[in-house]
Amino acid sequence: MKYYYDLHIHSCLSPCASNDMTPNNIVNMAKLKGLDIVAVTDHNTAKNLKPVLACAKKAGICALAGMEVESAEEIHLLTLFADLQSCLKLEEYISKALPNIKNNTSIFGDQLISDNQDEIIGSVENLLVTATTRTLEQIVSYTNDLGGVCVPAHIDRDSYSIISTFGVMPEHVSFSTVEVSPKGIIKEYGEDSLWLNRYNVISSSDAHYLWGIAERGQFFEMKECSAKAVIEILKQQKN
Repeated sequence: MKYYYDLHIHSCLSPCASNDMTPNNIVNMAKLKGLDIVAVTDHNTAKNLKPVLACAKKAGICALAGMEVESAEEIHLLTLFADLQSCLKLEEYISKALPNIKNNTSIFGDQLISDNQDEIIGSVENLLVTATTRTLEQIVSYTNDLGGVCVPAHIDRDSYSIISTFGVMPEHVSFSTVEVSPKGIIKEYGEDSLWLNRYNVISSSDAHYLWGIAERGQFFEMKECSAKAVIEILKQQKN
């Protein structure tokens, strides 16, 4: 069966996202748009995942646990898991590598922690939208060890992407799946123009506002709709 997804959504915990991006609002908008699978991937944190997963379960939507981690090389990486506890272990590893910079809400925006009733119960003072001291290789290795999958985010963008940093996909780190922007244009690289065929390619919204959550377009073909099944697909190597 076809199950429609959006695996790159930011909640109100990401300072660049709208304060309306609360757990219930995200899940309900995803349901209105006909999505079956979602992942909230806030910048370098997982503190809103528990209420998101609870809301998704109540609404009958499959939700993965995830984060958008920024490496020391300033590369954005989607880290996705079938279970919350593994993602929280990654958050602990990443939080120790965040620089001690206080968030300036007038410049970057709020970093709000919500409960499953969309009540704001706290905020994060340390700036989340910044590079960590963990390298690309370290993040990929740690995510894999925890049973998750690491996906280079929006590789077609001119900043914060693995291509904009290295010029090509690096050979010292292995990936099975990459993400492109919804309306992104994949650049051609001369004789190596078919390089993208080596990877599974997904496209998600990178939504920071409710209206930005993906329409019913991108899908996975699976026998069952589960977070574990999605992780298995994202880990599959292309022949």
